[in-house]
Amino acid sequence: MPEPRTSGRGPSPPLRAARPARLARLGAALLLVWAQLLAGTAWAGAQREETLSDAVRLALAAQISDDAPPVPHFHDPRRLVRYLLWLATESSRLRKRIPDMAARHALLRTIWYEATRAGLQPSLVLGLIQVESGFNKYAISSAGALGLMQVMPFWTRQIGNGDKMALFRMRVNLRYGCVILRHYLDEEHGNLFYALGRYNGSRGRAAYPDAVLAASRQWQVAAPLLAEALPARPRGATH
Repeated sequence: MPEPRTSGRGPSPPLRAARPARLARLGAALLLVWAQLLAGTAWAGAQREETLSDAVRLALAAQISDDAPPVPHFHDPRRLVRYLLWLATESSRLRKRIPDMAARHALLRTIWYEATRAGLQPSLVLGLIQVESGFNKYAISSAGALGLMQVMPFWTRQIGNGDKMALFRMRVNLRYGCVILRHYLDEEHGNLFYALGRYNGSRGRAAYPDAVLAASRQWQVAAPLLAEALPARPRGATH
C-alpha cells in the first residue's frame, strides 16, 4: 500500500483556528508558573470568603474602583518636608530589596496613599507586605493568595471585575489589600489583633499578628509625619 502523501501546506483551517485559544491558555499557564518560580516564600494563610451584605459589598466595590493615587500636594511646607523625610527614610530601608530607585519610590508613594486613604498606618502595611510576600509582587501562597499583600482571588469576584491576574499589578493589589484590612478592622471594632488574624484566615491565633506587628515596628519613622500629612478621603468612602 502506498504511503499517504502530505501536501506541505500546513495544518488545516480548523487547526489553525484553534491555535490562538490554545496559545492564550498556554500563555496564562506559563505566567502563573513564572510567578510561582519568582514567588519565593509567601505566608500560607489566606482570607476566608464570607457573605457580604449588599451595603458592605457596594461600599467596598466603590472604594476599589476609585481613581489612581494622585500626586500628593501640601499647602503647608512643613507637611511636605515630613512626607519627603518619610519617603527618604523608607526608601533607604527598602533599597536592598528593591534596588531600582524609581520602582522603590513608586511603591512607597502608592503604599502611603492607599494606607492613609484607608485609615491605616503605612508602617503597618509595609510590615504586612514584608511578612506576606517579602515585597515580591508576583508571590503566590500555597492557599492561592496573590501579589504584594497576598489577596485571595475571590475578592475580585465579590467587589471587583473578576480579573484575578490584575492582583499582580502593584496599585491594584495595594488597593484591594488596604480596603480589605480596613474592612476587617471595622468588623472587629478596631481590634487590630483580630483584624490581622482574619486577614490571614487565622483569627484568634497569635503567630501571624505578632509577626506583622513586629515587622511594622521596623518601618516606623520617628517624626510625626502621618498625623499631619494625610490625603483627603475619597468620595463614597464609608470609614
